[in-house]
Amino acid sequence: MVEGLGLKGPRGWAFREVSFRAGAGSLVALEGPSGSGRTCLLLALTGRMRTHEGHAEVGGLPLPRRMAAVRRIAALGQVPGVSELDPSLTVAEHLRERALLQRRFDGSVRALLRRPGTRAAETRARIDEALAAAGLDPAALPKGERTSVRDLERLEALRLSIALALIGRPRLLGVDDTDLKLSDADRAAAWALLRTVADSGTTVLAVCSEAPADALRITTVASDADTAGETGENGESGEPAPDEKTADTERAATAGPGAKTIAEDDITEEGADDALAETGRA
Repeated sequence: MVEGLGLKGPRGWAFREVSFRAGAGSLVALEGPSGSGRTCLLLALTGRMRTHEGHAEVGGLPLPRRMAAVRRIAALGQVPGVSELDPSLTVAEHLRERALLQRRFDGSVRALLRRPGTRAAETRARIDEALAAAGLDPAALPKGERTSVRDLERLEALRLSIALALIGRPRLLGVDDTDLKLSDADRAAAWALLRTVADSGTTVLAVCSEAPADALRITTVASDADTAGETGENGESGEPAPDEKTADTERAATAGPGAKTIAEDDITEEGADDALAETGRA
C-alpha cells in the first residue's frame, strides 16, 4: 500500500503523490521516460531511499519508519550505480559471493554449526533453486559458470542479477531498466520471467519504458525543475488487465517531476551499506 508518497532532491521532486495498492505476488511496472523518478521510486519502496511525504507499507512494514526491516525482505536485481554486476567476475564467482554473503548476514547460529559438507550442499541447492527460478542454465553459457559477466548477453545478465537476488528468497524484488536495449523477443522473455517470479509469491517492482498489458502500471511523468511540486496531481496511471492477482488493485495516481539521478544525500547510510553488501563489495 502506497499513499501520497513523495521524494524531494536537490533538483526538486523526484516523484510525488504516488498512490497504489498491490497484493503479494503482484507484478508492478514502474513505467515512464528516463528522468521521471522511476529508479528513485524503486529504491524508496525497497527501503533504500528516505521519502519526504506520504507513507507506504511493504509486507506489513511502514515506510519510511521501518526502512531497515524492509531491506531485509526486499532484494535488488540490476540497478545501475547501486547493485551492478562486476564485468570482471565470472558467473560462478558472483553466485558463490552472494551465497556466502547470504549465509553471513541471514544464517542462524544453528546453520553455522552444521558440518561444512552439509552447509556446502545447502548452499549449492539454494543457488540451483535461484538459477532455475531465473531461467539461467549455466551449461548453456559459452564457458559454463566460468563465463565472465562481460561475455553475457543482455538478457543473460538480467537473469543472473535476478538469480543473485533470489538466493535470499525475498518477498519483494526490485529490477531497474528491465527492457533497456532488449529485442522484442528478449523483452517478452524478460517479462515472462518476472511474471513467473511474481506467480511464485514474490512481489516484483520493475522499472521500464513500456509496461506489459497484464502488469499493474505506475506511470511517472518527467517535468521541468521549475515546475516541481506543481504537477503532482497530473500524473497518469494504467490499470492491469483483470486477473486473480490484481483484481482488487486500486487505480494508481502518480507524478514524477525531477531527475533520475540519485543524490547521495537521499540514500540512507544503511541503505547504501546494504546495497554494497548485495554486490559483495561492502
